[in-house]
Amino acid sequence: MPDSQNSRVAVYLDFDNIVISWYDRVHGRNSYGRDRQRIIESPEDPEIAERLTAATIDVGAIIDYAASFGTLVLTRAYADWSSPVNAVYRNQLVARAVDLVQLFPAAAYAKNGADIRLAVDTVEDMFRLPDLTHVVIVAGDSDYVPLAQRCRRLGRYVVGVGVAGSTAKSLAAACDEFEAYDSLPGVPRPARVATKDAGSRAPSRGSRSKSSTAAAADPSATDAPDTADDAPAASSTRTRGGRGRKTPAKDAATAEAAEAGAAEADAAASEAADSPAAPAPSEVEASLIEALGPAAPPKRTNRRASSTTVAAIAAAPEAVPVVEEPPEDPQEVATRLLERALRLGHDKDDDAEWLHSSAVKTHMRRMDPSFSEKALGYRSFSDFVKARESIAELEETGHERLVRLRE
Repeated sequence: MPDSQNSRVAVYLDFDNIVISWYDRVHGRNSYGRDRQRIIESPEDPEIAERLTAATIDVGAIIDYAASFGTLVLTRAYADWSSPVNAVYRNQLVARAVDLVQLFPAAAYAKNGADIRLAVDTVEDMFRLPDLTHVVIVAGDSDYVPLAQRCRRLGRYVVGVGVAGSTAKSLAAACDEFEAYDSLPGVPRPARVATKDAGSRAPSRGSRSKSSTAAAADPSATDAPDTADDAPAASSTRTRGGRGRKTPAKDAATAEAAEAGAAEADAAASEAADSPAAPAPSEVEASLIEALGPAAPPKRTNRRASSTTVAAIAAAPEAVPVVEEPPEDPQEVATRLLERALRLGHDKDDDAEWLHSSAVKTHMRRMDPSFSEKALGYRSFSDFVKARESIAELEETGHERLVRLRE
């Protein structure tokens, strides 16, 4: 692990950029743009909530990576924190002492201006805090290229963090060091989440063309039916290439719709029979009806839709009691902290198989200042590492204590 005792780091996160980029990385290109309206209007929708959960950002992984370069002097995150997508991260960011900068977009689809505000604050901090040695920019927009170049020109070591596939190559080239968010320790590999209609999508244009070609090659496919039982199966449906045979599933749906319509007609007839007969119109009314035409019949109320709506309102998320999650086990939290510190140490110095335990402990304290092996019941840091022999290996030679990640 490189010596970073005197390094002072400033971190700037374009939070909207990283959230949208990771959402597209998990669910496919431009997925956020397609789901934006649903996310804004109904983030509690089960499908949207599942997709947002699958694309959750691990803020701790980013901050811990930045802390590997030295002491974090300031950390700022820029976003519209009133948005439900970003609001879920507020407690997590505040717990890591991140300064939340509120941005108010001019319109629902307007650019939030985070790049301008972030760049202005960064340049101001470099002149206000001349002891800054490292600048970490968490974004992927090419608009940050001039900022990275200016920081390097002023003698700062610039580190970029962005989502693979959504980061401009020019931004990576403008930084002294660039790391993909996907490769940070503790960040899971993105797994595509299947949508509800994935298995019921319409056939592609090529498949429709093949089916129409096959129908043209087989003349018997377009022959008229010989019996009345075959009539529903022979009813045609319009395709791109012309007329083709209708599938049995559609025939069944058509038959059910016809039966439902007949039942409704019978019910209407019975209601009309039970109701008293309307009085005959007068001569004046008859002349008005002849001139203006008969009045449109009143719309019938869909009772099924009304009951469904009531059921949906009754099952609204507001009616479900919120269950607080139990606090995490401090021992497990400390174990994950040790593992992440070791991984970052080995990634930064590929030639170092063993790391000094004091450097590892210092890095852990940077990532989580509340860490204390004594508070966990250990007399020394070496005892803490020995108790986790499944992930770490300790070697003691004289006064030197070395530790490495067990693979």
